[in-house]
Amino acid sequence: MGLRTPLYANHQAAGARMVDFGGWDMPLHYGSQIEEHHQVRRDAGIFDVSHMGVVDVTGADASAWLQYLLANDVARLQSPGKALYTAMLNPEGGVLDDLIVYRLDQGYRLVVNAATRQRDLAWMHQQLGSHAVTLTERSDLAIIAVQGPLARERCGSVVSASRAALIRILEPFHGLPEGQWFIASTGYTGEDGLEIMLPATDAPVLWQALCAAGCQPCGLGARDTLRLEAGLNLYGADMDEQTSPLAANMAWTIAWEPASRDFIGRQALEAQRQAADQPKQVGLVLDQRAVLRAGQPVQVDGIGSGVITSGSFSPTLGCSIALARVPRATTDSASVEIRGKQLQVRVIRPGFVRNGKQIFN
Repeated sequence: MGLRTPLYANHQAAGARMVDFGGWDMPLHYGSQIEEHHQVRRDAGIFDVSHMGVVDVTGADASAWLQYLLANDVARLQSPGKALYTAMLNPEGGVLDDLIVYRLDQGYRLVVNAATRQRDLAWMHQQLGSHAVTLTERSDLAIIAVQGPLARERCGSVVSASRAALIRILEPFHGLPEGQWFIASTGYTGEDGLEIMLPATDAPVLWQALCAAGCQPCGLGARDTLRLEAGLNLYGADMDEQTSPLAANMAWTIAWEPASRDFIGRQALEAQRQAADQPKQVGLVLDQRAVLRAGQPVQVDGIGSGVITSGSFSPTLGCSIALARVPRATTDSASVEIRGKQLQVRVIRPGFVRNGKQIFN
């Protein structure tokens, strides 16, 4: 038996197929992964993401310490409510985790991946040194993600007037408290939506209210195809502690300026940038009847080879898509070996679907 979120009984009652995910018993789907995927693209779906780790960072040195711990610069979060996507690196420049940082009235809130939460927390404590910083793991909170074009409308219909008002005005990639709740306009699907952090005891009531309002429960299966269509990385597949952010389409999350700011992994990344020898992450589109899967080799004629890191059939596009790590000189075409055959694929920038629409030519 794995760890269980506060919504475990709700999943069981809804007939979810439960699987192990990073040591947690989580719903894979509630009957039809494809139906759940389409519901998020067309209406609104809800996900239990309470297995994610929430860590509050406070103290006089919180800002300075996070500027050292993270590759992106929290000084960019100049007012409470703003959020930042970043990597936490090891000294070799490998990605220990990718996470979101929210600026609070007092300090910051980090949301880290489920499979790495304990390692992340241990790493953070190791890096504290003499900094005046307090780390508080918020295991008292649950997280419900409401995603889709009607997510705000449906969620606003079942919460208090003050929370509904916040949901209406919340700008993209922001998060603010409302009472004991923290409502963020973030997500992992390529759609508009919310991630609500709330006391664990409140979560089952909100979940049932959202279901009654027309939101469909969605599992890990739909979450994976949605994030892949959006071109979003999955930790442990598209990057890990052996992978540089420069090879995982995450260069934009590195704050090189000011040059005086030192952060863990900076020296290694500077050397990699100077050498310009890192592979790159691309999107692949297969128009033939086959499915792209992680681990399949990618061949780029006259240049070299790479590998698919994430791949699946795209329910929205009706074809197979993938993220792949390939030689930096790769242009717009390659081939993938599937069952002993080389099938031609189109190479595009990572990202396939946003707000329900195809975003590549």
